[in-house]
Amino acid sequence: MKTILYFFTILTLLNCSKDKSVSADLAMIAEPMIAAKSANYNASPPLAEIKLVDSAAVSVNESSPNSSKPTNQNAISKKIIKNGNMMIDVGDIKSAQEKIQNVVKNFKGYIQNENYSNDETETTISMEIRVPNQNFDGLINSFSEGIGSVTQKNIRAEDVTEEYTDVAIRLENKLTYLEKYRELLKRSASTKDLLEIQEKIRGLEEEIESSKGRLRYIDDQVNYSTLDLTLTKEKPRNTITSKIGFGSRLVDSLANGWNLFINFLLEIVALWPFLLTLPIIIYSIKKWRKRKRKSKKE
Repeated sequence: MKTILYFFTILTLLNCSKDKSVSADLAMIAEPMIAAKSANYNASPPLAEIKLVDSAAVSVNESSPNSSKPTNQNAISKKIIKNGNMMIDVGDIKSAQEKIQNVVKNFKGYIQNENYSNDETETTISMEIRVPNQNFDGLINSFSEGIGSVTQKNIRAEDVTEEYTDVAIRLENKLTYLEKYRELLKRSASTKDLLEIQEKIRGLEEEIESSKGRLRYIDDQVNYSTLDLTLTKEKPRNTITSKIGFGSRLVDSLANGWNLFINFLLEIVALWPFLLTLPIIIYSIKKWRKRKRKSKKE
């Protein structure tokens, strides 16, 4: 009997020791993660100083060959987003549209959005053009000549290398943490530790997907530049007035006069309380004057 009790005591102590080890490892991983989240990411350190989190800081009593791998300064090239907008006055808007389509095709680009507008004063076509970044300057130069008169041109370049590097570094660190938590998940025995580790893994996976999405978006903006192009064809003023003949103008005048008359009647109707009390006021004034005259004669 004593032997059995001694055996169960030893087994219980071993389980407690294992649970304490997992809990301690959880705390060791959580500490650098909390410190990283509380740090200010708005200003990233120079690329040469950026390294992944040291393996000792996230160690779970097992070494990992990738946990202390430094990030190479030359691994991330310069990330420049170039965008712009242009407005061009053209003589023949259909011909200009065809030329634009051919130029875009020659520069291996595509038209992402296109809107057509036609009113009494002008015809307008607005395009959102995307083109490989290395062809952006050539596209702008082609539009500046042979299409029409350029009335507005703005070109913008934004360096997003620092943001891209910052997101990439944090992504690598999160991947390292994720591997550590998965190792802990295999070793954990208590339900409490299992639930806690699974929650950490779920949160890290969401953050990792968000970081990957941000990197994909930046890559897309860098690889393809965007140009907002507007083609405008103004209509001659005499064309507008010539369409309106005497008969149409006469009908419009009669309609306007009738509308004014209707509005006048509606205004009078709106004053019905005043019109209703006006006879009473006039009768009262006349009666008051008669009494005043009688009093003077007497």
